[in-house]
Amino acid sequence: MDAGSNEKKLVRVTIFQQPYTLRSSGESGDTEELAHAVDELMNQIATRSAGADPTRVAVLACLHLADKVRQREQEYNRLRTRLVEIDEHLSETLQIDE
Repeated sequence: MDAGSNEKKLVRVTIFQQPYTLRSSGESGDTEELAHAVDELMNQIATRSAGADPTRVAVLACLHLADKVRQREQEYNRLRTRLVEIDEHLSETLQIDE
C-alpha cells in the first residue's frame, strides 16, 4: 500500500453560497462532485420552501439524504438475503448431483 494514500488534501467547495475548505483523503473531484450534489439539493429545497432559513434548508437536506441512505441499506439487505438464498440453493443442488 502506498504510504501517501492516507494523506488528506484540502478541497475548496461552495455549498449554498457558503465557501468551505474540506480535508479529503479521497479524490478532490469526488469531494467536489458530492459538494455540488448537496448544493443542488439545498437550492432545490430552498426554491420549494420560499423564505426558509439556511439551517432549515440544511436540516431538510439532511433528512432527504438520510432517507436515501436508509433506502439503499434496505435494498442492500434485500440483495444480500437473496444472495444467501441463491447460495444455499446452489449448494443443495450441487450436493444432490454428487
